[in-house]
Amino acid sequence: MSVTPYLNVGDADAAIRFYVDALGAEEHFRLPAEDGKKIMHAVLQLAGGAVFLSDMGPVREPAGVAIALGLERPDGVDALAKRFAAAGGTVTFGPQDMFWGDRFAELTDPFGHRWLLTAPKA
Repeated sequence: MSVTPYLNVGDADAAIRFYVDALGAEEHFRLPAEDGKKIMHAVLQLAGGAVFLSDMGPVREPAGVAIALGLERPDGVDALAKRFAAAGGTVTFGPQDMFWGDRFAELTDPFGHRWLLTAPKA
């Protein structure tokens, strides 16, 4: 059994480019819609797992949902947050050391999805 986030976005092509630039994702599959403009389904490899996305489904405010990326080193949180911001995302919190023992940052992508970065400090 596994869990795979499926993101509905307004512009899947732009989202794929952003996730590749901002998070180092790799595009593994793209199924264009019949109109040749939209993307019915795409698969990105990210952090040892997959993220699916499309611009064919309903786009809603992703209230209460965030995607957490576990990093191996605390300096990775800072580097990825910087890369994310340089690609056009927003750092909404941190990076900073947290009371529970991790380095942590919260980010928001241009499509409204929240991303949480975390890595053990020691």
